[in-house]
Amino acid sequence: MLREGRGGVSAVTAPAGHHQYDSSASTGDLVGQAAMQISTLVRAELALAKAELTEKGKRAGIGGGLFGGAAVLAVYGLGLALVLAVVALDLVWPLWLAVLVVTVVVFAAAGIAALVGRRQLQAVGSPVPQETVTNVQQDVDAVKAAAREGRS
Repeated sequence: MLREGRGGVSAVTAPAGHHQYDSSASTGDLVGQAAMQISTLVRAELALAKAELTEKGKRAGIGGGLFGGAAVLAVYGLGLALVLAVVALDLVWPLWLAVLVVTVVVFAAAGIAALVGRRQLQAVGSPVPQETVTNVQQDVDAVKAAAREGRS
């Protein structure tokens, strides 16, 4: 059964009325008890994982919202820095030339960032987690081989 702790579900305990050892139990009874205990353990572990993921999801949502707010403020700051660059260049050049130079620099920076990002995305390759797929396939093959050996 599940026990509630400080952070939600924290431990698994044996169901009430079940002993750890029963010397008079038949093999079938022991297998049935083991299956029931494994089922209870799996359900408890899933409940624990669900509680943990819910808590982490809440924190991630708050963190993501704050990060998004920071990004919006950074965009405003970048805009102000660009205006400052135009005003500073306007002191020595005509306004149209200052705006043109700042615009060209911004578009050049955007182009370089796009090319670097494209190269990074091409380096990633397939989004399928190949190592995980290989490991799962090996596990499936091992279970199939064990099942075949058990039948022989």
